[in-house]
Amino acid sequence: MQQTENLNVVSLDLMPSPDEVKGRHPLSEQAAATVVAARRAIEAILDGRDHRLLLVVGPCSIHDPVAGLDYARRLRALADELSDTFLVVMRVYFEKPRTSLGWKGFVNDPRMDDSFRIDEGMERGRRFLLDVNELGLPAGTEALDPIAPQYYGDLIAWTAIGARTSESQTHREMSSGLSTPVGFKNGTDGDLDGAVNAIVSAAGPHSFLGVSGQGRSAIVRTRGNRYGHLVLRGGGGRPNFDTVSISLSEEALAKAKLPRNLIVDCSHANSWKKPELQPLVMRDVVHQVREGNTSVVGFMVESFIEAGNQPIPADLSKLRYGCSVTDACVGWDTTVEMLRRAREVLRDVLPTRKRPTR
Repeated sequence: MQQTENLNVVSLDLMPSPDEVKGRHPLSEQAAATVVAARRAIEAILDGRDHRLLLVVGPCSIHDPVAGLDYARRLRALADELSDTFLVVMRVYFEKPRTSLGWKGFVNDPRMDDSFRIDEGMERGRRFLLDVNELGLPAGTEALDPIAPQYYGDLIAWTAIGARTSESQTHREMSSGLSTPVGFKNGTDGDLDGAVNAIVSAAGPHSFLGVSGQGRSAIVRTRGNRYGHLVLRGGGGRPNFDTVSISLSEEALAKAKLPRNLIVDCSHANSWKKPELQPLVMRDVVHQVREGNTSVVGFMVESFIEAGNQPIPADLSKLRYGCSVTDACVGWDTTVEMLRRAREVLRDVLPTRKRPTR
């Protein structure tokens, strides 16, 4: 009989099950407390019960756990300083969607040499998340692979669904079962409809094919996630953080009978991928909040120890410490300056801000 399957598959290398990886790197009491407290606080912000803003800040991607943990320790101290105005969540991105080619992230290729030791990347990624949460600093990530949350979703406080996947049925179904609030980004062309429809879809129950903790195929049945919200990241050659764009976003959410909850991504198309413009984006939106906007509930900032980015060299010893290998970031000093400035402007405004509660 002629072969009809796996014609383009070179090999099938077995992965350890989610339960096996968790057994080697178990959730600690400190990490669990950090995750639960952050999730409840984010829900309170989205519900209008907490006057603070959510701030998801950190590297475009994690490639060096040593530098990543160095950054986390710095951010942990800054988070305490800003805690009356911002709930700070560290951006911990392990998976990178690619338009064509490029490094797919720490989980997929932890050695950065195209060896794609996903088994190693998953374990090291979970260990990193444990270390961050045990500092008392919650973590947020982008959910790209639908199986990955089974390995480390218990260590995530906030999840993003990216601009390329907000229209994906797979990601909408997955989001309906995630234990975190989920931010859906508008499309790369700037369209809002895909993300708004995703929020509606993820709020309802779904049944789909997935894997169990033992690594077996399973029918996943979800109750729906009521904490979906819209993330504005610009697109189609223009930003969408200006007052007109935000007003149109509010109208789109209202039309879909959804809460008017917006997070502004200061990076990506909103800053034309120029990191030096991120502080200007934040300053503009902070001013809108000060002048009476009630729909903006948070920000995203791409930030690392060193400003800019770098290509991945053949000799990995040549990598610059604390500098992104994907999108360019603002450096640490700029991060501190822009966040402290935002706090000074907002600290007396937010407690009296009139947001609808649900």
